[in-house]
Parts: sequence; C-alpha cells; structure tokens
Amino acid sequence: MKKIEAIIRKSKFDEVKEALHQIEVNFFSYWDVTGVGNEKQGHVYRGVSYSTSDIQRRYLSIIVSDPFLEITVNAVIKSAYTGEVGDGKIFVSPIEEAYRIRTKEKGKETLN
Repeated sequence: MKKIEAIIRKSKFDEVKEALHQIEVNFFSYWDVTGVGNEKQGHVYRGVSYSTSDIQRRYLSIIVSDPFLEITVNAVIKSAYTGEVGDGKIFVSPIEEAYRIRTKEKGKETLN
C-alpha cells in the first residue's frame, strides 16, 4: 500500500475529487492548509496588494493499493494541472499496514 499526499490549488479540488471518483478512489481525507511557496511577487486586487508567499492550498491524503498508485497519481496530476507556478506537489510513501476498526480486518482489504 502507498500513501499519496497531494498539495493542490483549492480551485482545482472539485476537478481532482471527480477524477479520483472516476478511477474508483472513493475515500480520502483533505485539509485546507497554508504554505510558503516559491512565488515571490505580490498581486494587486482592487487597489489592495496581496502577498502570494503565503499560499492557500488543499492537502489530500490518499491511501491506495500498489497497483492503483500510478493511475491515482496520474489522475491528480492531470486534473490539478494549470501549467502555472503553484500547481502543487505530490509525495508518495509506503504504508506498512492498515486496519479497519469496525471489522478488525487488516491489509489491503481495508481500502475497499
């Protein structure tokens, strides 16, 4: 099993969520987060200057079985892509074990 952590634009969340549902990844967790990015310029909106160094993003945590790793990562990349600075990052980590509390199952069966 693998843990996919994706940090994406909040504006792309609905597209990413739909892409994940289309490949049958129906459970994941997400949080609104703030980070510091590489973009150093500010933006002016209605005469007010905003710093873009503190960036509002959405953080997704997705656990998949090994065969679903590549298709899941590709779905996130394709749906979160704008081609602009700040599209986000994806990190992949191994998961040693998973347990379903209700049934006491363990292993990849807990992901269904």
